[in-house]
Amino acid sequence: MKNNFKVKVDSKWELTIPEEEVLALDVVKLKGKKYHLLENNQSYQGEIVDANFNKRTYAVKINGSVYDVSIENQLDQLIKNMGFSTGSSKNVKLVKAPMPGVVLGVSVEVGQTVLEDDSLLILEAMKMESTLVSPSNGVVKTIAVSSGDTVEKGQLLIEFE
Repeated sequence: MKNNFKVKVDSKWELTIPEEEVLALDVVKLKGKKYHLLENNQSYQGEIVDANFNKRTYAVKINGSVYDVSIENQLDQLIKNMGFSTGSSKNVKLVKAPMPGVVLGVSVEVGQTVLEDDSLLILEAMKMESTLVSPSNGVVKTIAVSSGDTVEKGQLLIEFE
């Protein structure tokens, strides 16, 4: 089964990009969240300005222009087509690592009240930094990791009351 990504840019353009095209991209990670991309002999400078990993939305700067981008993978598309969605009434108690990586920094403290989409921590995986955000409103009960810790996929990071 082919995996296609549905990409929306600035709510104006919708693209369907096959996984093999994504894997064939000529992208080099520079410093921080900056990248260099070659496509059809054209050079592009890119930077991830903002990222919401849970909602799969990103603000991406390409050659000085900022674009709002949302990306749906095959599972996201299937869930949407079935009529399911994650409502704002979710009450998540545990935040676990979505992939193996290194914790670069923790943005919250035990006892802190956080709102949905508040930054919790930064995880570096496969040379990319991802900001993990709160999936719901809550109060931080425990923080199971510290800056510099290596984590495995599924490992507990933060627990809410």
